[in-house]
Amino acid sequence: MDQAPESAPLATVAPTVLVVDDEKNIRRTLEMVLSGEGYRVLEAESAEQALGMLAGGGAPVDLAIFDLKLPGLTGLQALEKLRSDEATRELPVIVISGHATVHDAVAAIKLGASDFFEKPLNRERVLVSVTNCIRTARLSRTVAHMRAELEARFEMIGTAAPMQRLFQGIDKVAPTKASVLITGESGTGKELVSRAIHRLSPRKDAPFVKVNCAAIPRELIESELFGHERGSFTGAQGRKRGFFEQAHGGTLFLDEIGDMDLAAQAKVLRALQNGEIVRVGSENVIHVDVRVLAATNKDLGKEVAAGTFREDLFFRLNVFPIRCPALRERRDDIPLLADAFVAAFCHENGLRPKRLDQSVYEALMRRPWPGNVRELKNVIERAAILSGDTITVADLPEDPHTSPFDEEADDEAPPSAAPPAAKERLTLREHRESTERSYIIETLKELEWNISKAAVVLGVERTNLHKKIRAYGIKRGEG
Repeated sequence: MDQAPESAPLATVAPTVLVVDDEKNIRRTLEMVLSGEGYRVLEAESAEQALGMLAGGGAPVDLAIFDLKLPGLTGLQALEKLRSDEATRELPVIVISGHATVHDAVAAIKLGASDFFEKPLNRERVLVSVTNCIRTARLSRTVAHMRAELEARFEMIGTAAPMQRLFQGIDKVAPTKASVLITGESGTGKELVSRAIHRLSPRKDAPFVKVNCAAIPRELIESELFGHERGSFTGAQGRKRGFFEQAHGGTLFLDEIGDMDLAAQAKVLRALQNGEIVRVGSENVIHVDVRVLAATNKDLGKEVAAGTFREDLFFRLNVFPIRCPALRERRDDIPLLADAFVAAFCHENGLRPKRLDQSVYEALMRRPWPGNVRELKNVIERAAILSGDTITVADLPEDPHTSPFDEEADDEAPPSAAPPAAKERLTLREHRESTERSYIIETLKELEWNISKAAVVLGVERTNLHKKIRAYGIKRGEG
């Protein structure tokens, strides 16, 4: 074997290589070269012996090197068997031969060989190939694991009838090229629907690009969507690819499409109709292949009537409408969702698994959930932080939507009566209100009655603090 400069070992944990060759000298040479670089080497003199070692994933092998010509089963026949076994389907295999032909090399690659080279073996060629094959296989496993975790993160849960109808709609439209308009209240999982459609489509291995139209300033929306050329406007220091170009071949998800500027809507319509975009500051037409999914919590029909949304774009997007049901329409799914959220939270934060008391399910089922699934998730995660091994009703945050305070009151509304006077024995509610009133007054006094700062310290929205001040009849300077 030719000599070459030694290369660095692959990793601190030694990978295992199985060498399969009927020539003892070849096995010995490969063993010396590979072990000298930190690899652990196993040997087999026939394909049958090697397959027995690998059966059911028995031997922890990272790579196999098969000679093409072997007594009994050939290297290609062994490779075919490896690819038909679930346990060894992803095992990287290098095929070597002393009398190889182009036909042999093509056949090996078609059967899934990672590399193919001839004898006499070149030391550097062997080491580079072995290192690259193992690294590529490990990277593939890592990507597959990350993809599985990502899919689990965006998995939709539900057995209620509205969710079953939603799943059926996704299954029908996903394999097509049709545009989809996803509607529903805030927090119902419109992004999850878009990701599910992409994952089940022929474009699943291409990019999925999400754009929050409401979060992009009006003056930048065209640049973000279609890109720009250097010097096209102040601050454009170089050429930029827009979201349409980034999503080429894949899926573009336009979230909160109802908040898009009318001028940008016209260009989005052109992109949908012709597959053509033009960067800001350029006259060159760029052709893109993008499937557009859009979502909104607005009634686009009313927006069209009001003149704030283009009717032609609405019809173009609304080829296949999908509506995400509100949580109150699928209350039977609340226990299922709660269990999933607490399990995921404990796993992500390294906590011991927790269970929910039966009374928690009953309490959750009674809540109105205007924030839908997103609100439920926040409540469960907060309760998981506060609880022991079992989450009880006492761990649940107070439901702000059933508060005794008037949520619709404005700043000019007259203050409600002060808390009841002290009694020999206060009810739990009276005690809570009295304590809360005193704490609010104490905080306001310390911050010189600065409502904004007090809201931050108390961890509530400024508008909610105003409402509590009115509800408790708190006067400036009190305390």
